[in-house]
Amino acid sequence: MPAQRVLMVIDMQNGVFEAPRINRDICTTRINQLINAADKVIFIQHTEQGLEQGTAAFELLPELIQPFDALYVTKTACDAFYRTELAEVLDRHQINEFVVCGCATDYCVDATIKNGTSRGYAMTVAADAHTTANRPAALAEVLIEHYNDVWRNFTIPGNTLLVKSTAEILEQW
Repeated sequence: MPAQRVLMVIDMQNGVFEAPRINRDICTTRINQLINAADKVIFIQHTEQGLEQGTAAFELLPELIQPFDALYVTKTACDAFYRTELAEVLDRHQINEFVVCGCATDYCVDATIKNGTSRGYAMTVAADAHTTANRPAALAEVLIEHYNDVWRNFTIPGNTLLVKSTAEILEQW
């Protein structure tokens, strides 16, 4: 049996996008391409003041496809593994390899990738399907390229962390 094509989508929520994020339309289009090709999709949603469950701010962006069998995990920290059921959900569904995309490159996406690889999950970052906002020290475009480079060169002996374009991922799937 071939490996499952699993996609993890981080923090693509209405309230998160109240702050301007770069390339929203392009990013969501690419994420939808990945969702359409995936066997399983896991949506990670952040909750805190202003992003309470049950509010419009907490909901996923309306342009995102939500498969009927998608999995949902709620988090309160940048790291999607921190005090959540994510590891149990992955274990229950026998998932040890997945593609990561979403928002915010320099916070939630980065923290989740680093923790996930240290836990032994083989991950591929969709290099052109994550977004962030301009920050005081760097523009969003610079941050995205910087983190793609960091992840490409991240040393994790015995594990795999790849950075590929959406087109490359879809071709391999």
